[in-house]
Amino acid sequence: MKRDYAVIGLGRFGGSICKELSAEGRQVLAIDSDEDRINEFKNIASHAVMADSTDEATLNELGIKNIDHVIVAIGDNIQASILTTVVLTDLDIKKITVKAQNDYHEKILNRIGAHQVVHPERDMGKRIAHNIISNNILDYLEVSDDHSIVEVKAGGKMRGHSLANLDVRANYGCNIVAIKRDKDINVSPAAEEVLREEDILIVIGADKDISRFEKHLVID
Repeated sequence: MKRDYAVIGLGRFGGSICKELSAEGRQVLAIDSDEDRINEFKNIASHAVMADSTDEATLNELGIKNIDHVIVAIGDNIQASILTTVVLTDLDIKKITVKAQNDYHEKILNRIGAHQVVHPERDMGKRIAHNIISNNILDYLEVSDDHSIVEVKAGGKMRGHSLANLDVRANYGCNIVAIKRDKDINVSPAAEEVLREEDILIVIGADKDISRFEKHLVID
């Protein structure tokens, strides 16, 4: 059976991914070494199986080669995470996303062929920190080591001013790529667009530039 995704490791992170993908109607193969977790997901995922993901023969039997994207979400067992990633790389899986426990783990994963490495705890910490700094900062997404996208409410210093007047790009080095107003989204807004109190801005730029933008214009 052709499946879109496989999730290896059904802890809090992997389990959440499995549930969301399944809710979106995706075919998901769920793999874990814990029988209780498999029983929890047998009615959620397309197929849930208890298996040792470090065993290449086992993954072959499960048809892992037919899956486009494998997410390795193994928790505290770094050795199992690395060995699983090695096996998946040897099997030429199209896309391998792996959860890293720390920066050293990430370096190893990158060297052995992981296509994408994620730090859910670290990244969530950044998002929460930005939300704590100001009630106007709604969300924060890291897109690279030094660039991010931030979703903010138009601060008091911005309301009633046009984008041309604020000149965020020239003054702060980041770009307002869209404005959400009620149910409408204005992508690439015109320079003469005047910001209102209820506006939500989507801003992209280098972290250092976004930080200056937040301190001077966003935080009331």
